[in-house]
Amino acid sequence: MRIITDFDGPIMDLSDRYYHVYQLCLETVKQPNQPITIFSKAKFWAYKQAQIPELQLGIESGLTATQAQAFKEMRDLHAHQLQYLSLDLVVPGSIAALAKIQASGSDLLVMTLRRTCELEPAFQQYNLDRFFPSHHRYCLPNDYIKHGDVQAKTQLMTNALAALKPDPDTWMIGDTEADIIAAQTYNIPVIGVLSGIRDRDRLERYQPDKIVANLADAVDFIFDL
Repeated sequence: MRIITDFDGPIMDLSDRYYHVYQLCLETVKQPNQPITIFSKAKFWAYKQAQIPELQLGIESGLTATQAQAFKEMRDLHAHQLQYLSLDLVVPGSIAALAKIQASGSDLLVMTLRRTCELEPAFQQYNLDRFFPSHHRYCLPNDYIKHGDVQAKTQLMTNALAALKPDPDTWMIGDTEADIIAAQTYNIPVIGVLSGIRDRDRLERYQPDKIVANLADAVDFIFDL
């Protein structure tokens, strides 16, 4: 058996980082004494999972349209900066799920749209090298310029399958449409998890084979078949 998992969403929880950047950008863009409404983390993350545009987030938080555009641009610049990556947390249960896959003798790969320089700090912070030797990590080079998540993730899947021996019992676990489409392109069954950046409604639109809460539930589902 081979299990391919995305990194952000199934393994890493990005909500603290994104919420921190949201608050930082609001405070930076607003005028002194301008009243703003900072969403609770729960409301903010629900908006992110529902793909509410950044402009709307800014306006509903009390910014003008012009400020909201500046907010969006600043957010896009800061959200993936290396200095904030340490705010990411491991999704509860994901380490145990990875250990379960490893103990079963199954092939385990990570496939992520992080660049190498963005992936390595998290691997070091949480000792994830033990699960993913270098030849089982599929990520973007540091100089990669993204032209769309679906295109990039599908290319990573193409690269992985070209390098690996065929395994008819292969599964993909991810949290976005990019993961689902990349797997479906190669007729690989795919499980969507709700611990990432999409809610159930968004995932259902792309018809994954199963939707579960997190990586641990996905692994249990696969092993119980």
